[in-house]
Amino acid sequence: MVSAVPDPRFVLGLDDPAADLPAVGGKGASLARLAAAGLPVPPGFHVTTEAYRRFVEAHRLAPLIHAALRGGDADAAAHRIGSLFASREVPSDVAWAIRLAYAAMGAGDHSVAVRSSATAEDLPELSFAGQQDTFLNVRGEAPLLVAVRRCWASLWTARAIAYRARNRVDPDAVALAVVVQELVPADAAGVLFTADPVTGDPGRMVVDATWGLGESLVAGRVTPDSVVLDSATGAVLEVRVGEKAAMTVAAEGGTEERPVPEDRRDAAVLDEAAAAELAVLGRRIAELDGRPMDIEWARRNGAFAILQARPITAAGGGEPDPLAWNDSLAGDYLWTNANLGEAIPDVMTPCTWSLVQVFMSHAMATASLPGTRGYGVVGGRFYMNLSVSAALSGAVGIGRRRFVRLIEPAFGRLPAGVAIPRVRVPWLRLMRALIPAVLGVLRRVRANLPRLDAFVASNPDRCDALRAEIAVVDDPALLAELWRSRVLPLLETASDMLEAATRGDPTAMLTVQRRLSRLVGEADAVTLTSGVGAAGGRPLASLGPVLGLAELARGEIDRATYARRWGHRGPHEFEVSEPRPAERPDWPDRELAGLATADADPLTRLRGQEAASAAAWDRLVRDHPRAARSTRRRLDRWVVAARRRERARSEVVRVFWVLRAFVLRAGELTGHGDDLFFLTIDEVVAVLEGDGAAPERAAVRRAAYERYRALPAYPTLIRGRFDPFRWAADPDRRVDLFDETRDLAPVAETVTGFPGASGVVEGTVRVIEHVEDGEALRAGEVLVTTVTNVGWTPLFPRAAAVVTDIGAPLSHAAIVARELGIPAVVGCGNATMRLRTGDRVRVDGGRGVVERL
Repeated sequence: MVSAVPDPRFVLGLDDPAADLPAVGGKGASLARLAAAGLPVPPGFHVTTEAYRRFVEAHRLAPLIHAALRGGDADAAAHRIGSLFASREVPSDVAWAIRLAYAAMGAGDHSVAVRSSATAEDLPELSFAGQQDTFLNVRGEAPLLVAVRRCWASLWTARAIAYRARNRVDPDAVALAVVVQELVPADAAGVLFTADPVTGDPGRMVVDATWGLGESLVAGRVTPDSVVLDSATGAVLEVRVGEKAAMTVAAEGGTEERPVPEDRRDAAVLDEAAAAELAVLGRRIAELDGRPMDIEWARRNGAFAILQARPITAAGGGEPDPLAWNDSLAGDYLWTNANLGEAIPDVMTPCTWSLVQVFMSHAMATASLPGTRGYGVVGGRFYMNLSVSAALSGAVGIGRRRFVRLIEPAFGRLPAGVAIPRVRVPWLRLMRALIPAVLGVLRRVRANLPRLDAFVASNPDRCDALRAEIAVVDDPALLAELWRSRVLPLLETASDMLEAATRGDPTAMLTVQRRLSRLVGEADAVTLTSGVGAAGGRPLASLGPVLGLAELARGEIDRATYARRWGHRGPHEFEVSEPRPAERPDWPDRELAGLATADADPLTRLRGQEAASAAAWDRLVRDHPRAARSTRRRLDRWVVAARRRERARSEVVRVFWVLRAFVLRAGELTGHGDDLFFLTIDEVVAVLEGDGAAPERAAVRRAAYERYRALPAYPTLIRGRFDPFRWAADPDRRVDLFDETRDLAPVAETVTGFPGASGVVEGTVRVIEHVEDGEALRAGEVLVTTVTNVGWTPLFPRAAAVVTDIGAPLSHAAIVARELGIPAVVGCGNATMRLRTGDRVRVDGGRGVVERL
């Protein structure tokens, strides 16, 4: 007689007391504790690790698995083991136990979620979570058995194999259980952190919420709502509603992604009562486990279900230092992102920030005071500390008023009433640090300036060769050695070359336009400092992507040449977690399609602006003949300095592509994948050398990164301690200025800024927040945005004019607009607050004024 009760060796009830870690794995054991405590866990059962071992023994797979692993190639081993599992059937006694447990869940083909649960998963000392597979909306006995077998096989993915090898986990010591649960057809889902994942503060819970099943949130395909709760009371402290464009829903044979209806995209997923109810569940789970928890939840018809709970390892072991993400909390300083923030406009991953610090220590070696760095992160974004810069200038005799004038071309004007807080360092101590640093810079500049042209010419081949070498390294230790011997020295050399390019003639670009303005007026001063892109046939590097695109459209170069020259330049070119444009197969086609809609070819525009510059020069010679000779010298210095700076910076960016390749390969060899972007570069190298502890930090850092990244861009100028979340929640926030020391008046109604490029034009406004939305820009519209960088350059030929919140005469928008003869007003501070898509405006680039018509 066949038993009607599942064999307890192979199947256990979800809350069975025997469902411990060895029997049902980390995820299963956690769910068993939650279910036994009466928490709302969807009903189901465990397929035990003994069932997995029965499958392996029945088909004599152990020696075949060992043979596959002996080759040392995780990818090849994973493919071989996967084929072994796929070609074998689930043993009949195991299959019968699973069928009985499935039938007990309800009549018919019950829809279930099938989740892997490894014996070394979701542990506080290791971070294996997510390395095995999950299958949703599985219906029927046969599909269920297939899903269980596929979960077993996922114990041997390349990532899991490599990760266990790095952490010295014996392959014979691991086994896989499977959790089968009723699928919650959720109308909402998300994640609850019972301690703030940014600061580790146990008094603040953080909820991320989206519509549908939680897969779209886990995969990073939506910007969720973010709700901060008081841990003790469940009261809502902060709310940020995300734009939830897509959601995952159950579909035939699994799941699919569908658009969220328009009326729900910007609607809050949870009201205050629901958030408070979720907080109660979070407190119960954290108390049950005795540590801060990361909880996946779903909600259907107003009822919550708990899908998974695991420790927040970093918060449990010690609170992360909030200064790692927000240097404004360290004291009263004035911060600006008007220059550095243009180059790196995004929230940085920890890996990128650590690499940027290496770059800055060479390219801007004298930017810091003893004990106080001259740059930092505010809410994860790159800012310059003007208080430190002013103190350094004061130490060499440059007063505050002159300092403000000198920084204006690069950092823009300081609004009326904005003071630069003083940083007080004893003069003798400062000079003891500053003099050796300055002498070191002078020595390096003298040594590197003669080598700059040769470096720039040879660097493309050097970087191509190094990326190719990185791609074939198959040993983690060898990759770590390659970092020390080749990759890090290249980053340092490229940064030194940029230092030489910018310090070789430091005043050339800072002073010439102001002197020209006094001589010939702002409009002609702007025109005279253009035409650089065409003169002598050597365009500015920031124009390269769009001029090369025009050459590609004309058939003068092929796609491979275009990609090799400019495939490293883009809107996120310093962020190593972001793909380079050349990594995207459709990149040239999309850019060519946009260029085809432009009113004028950029090469034609360039030649036209060269003619305008020549005409402005003729006027200067006619009206100021005595000043012509000295002015010509200054303009020639301007051209040389501008070209050197931009060529050197382009090659630094090319090196950052090599850095990206290095981190990607490290992720492949160690099995950590893109988790390594959330470690510092030193931690990445340590992982390559066998440090198994570092990856524990990745999860909490990723959560912090995602929270910051979901916020709007912060103000250009920030004084004092700045809380990005409170600022984003303020309906009266200003994007130009935050000042902790005083209440700010409402932002001005008028839109004025620097004359970026001369000319007057009328047109329709198109406000674009992200360059990825640039396809919305129609030919002849006025492009209005926060800030541009080289990744925006291909949009410029379509624009009738360009208007930015952030910028100065040396900003990207001003330089490129000048070269292409497109009127521009930059550094307005309030353009995106006062102008809306569809507005009709007149842009006067020569006066720096935008008038709404």
